[in-house]
Amino acid sequence: MSAKTVTIVIGADPPPRLDKALARDAPEEAHLSRSRLARLLAEGAVAKGGAVITDAKARVAEGETYEVTVEEAIESELRPEAIPLDIVHEDDDLIVINKPAGMVVHPAPGTPGGTLVNALLHHFGGNLSGVGGEKRPGIVHRIDKDTTGLLVAAKSDAAHHGLADQFAAHSVERRYDAICHGAPSTADPRLRGVRGVSFEPGGVICVTTQLARHKTDRQRQAVLFQGGRHAVTRLQVVETFGGHAARVHCRLETGRTHQIRVHMAHIGHALIGDPNYGGRRRLPAGAPGAEAAKTFSRQALHAATLGFKHPVSGAVMRFEAPLPEDLAGLLAALKDM
Repeated sequence: MSAKTVTIVIGADPPPRLDKALARDAPEEAHLSRSRLARLLAEGAVAKGGAVITDAKARVAEGETYEVTVEEAIESELRPEAIPLDIVHEDDDLIVINKPAGMVVHPAPGTPGGTLVNALLHHFGGNLSGVGGEKRPGIVHRIDKDTTGLLVAAKSDAAHHGLADQFAAHSVERRYDAICHGAPSTADPRLRGVRGVSFEPGGVICVTTQLARHKTDRQRQAVLFQGGRHAVTRLQVVETFGGHAARVHCRLETGRTHQIRVHMAHIGHALIGDPNYGGRRRLPAGAPGAEAAKTFSRQALHAATLGFKHPVSGAVMRFEAPLPEDLAGLLAALKDM
C-alpha cells in the first residue's frame, strides 16, 4: 500500500496537547481530523526529528515540525447493494437522501447488509470519502431505523470534514415532525414541574438534560442530570387532537441517540408507536384515530427539514421532505372528528 508524508508545522499559541495542535495546523488539503490523527499517533505514524511520537497528550511548542505518514485509503470491505434510494439532492461532494422506515443507516452486528451505507456504496461506485483511512460514504449523522426523512452523506473528504464541523458546532438546521400522546402545553402546571423543562417565546418548550445509555436496557437511552452527554430539544405544538394527541415540530440543538424520543417521553408525551419509550400507552377507546394509533408500527417521527452550508461551495442549502404515507394516514385518522 502506498503512503504519503504530510508535514505539519506548529503555529503560534498551540493547544496544550499534540493531537489538538496537529489537527489545528494540518494543511487543509490533507483532511486530517483530530480523531484520525489520534489513530495515526497510536499507530506510530507521527515523527518529530526522526523520532516516533505516540503520546497524543504530549506538549508542543511553536515552530516544531512533525512528519505524518498517511496510508492511502483502502477499499471498504462493506459490499455494495443495489437498493433503491429516494435522492433529494446530489452533487460532486454530497448527497441528501429521504430515508424510508425500516432502513438502518450503517451496518452493525445483526445488520450486515440492507443498510443505507450498502446502498450508497453501490450508487457512488468509486467516488467516496477516504476519511478514516477507508473509502466509504461519509456518514456524519444518523437517524433511527424506523424514523423516516432527510439525511446527508459526504462523497469527498472536504465535504466530510466540512459537514462534520457543522454538526459539531450545532449549526445544522434539523426539524422533525412528530405525533405524540397528549398535547404539551406551556400552561400545563405538571409540565412546569418537570426537571429540565423551560419555556421560550412563541410557545416553545425547551428540554435540556444529559443522555446516556440505560443501565439495564442497552437498547434504550436514559435521562440524566449528571454525567452523560448534553442534549437540547425544542418543540412547538402545531395541531392538537382533542387533547389526546398532538402534532409537534421538534428542533435539535444537539443530536444524541434517540434524543427526541427520550425527551418526549421524559416530559410525559411519548411518541405514538414508539416501542422503546411509549410503554403501553393508548389513546382513549373511541377517540378519533385511536385504532390507527394503536396499530401504528413505528415511532411517529419524520426528519422533515435539513439545512446547512455546502461544505465546499459555501452555498446555503435547505431541504424539505413531505410526510410519508403512514404518518399522513395517522394524521388524517386523528383529524376524523
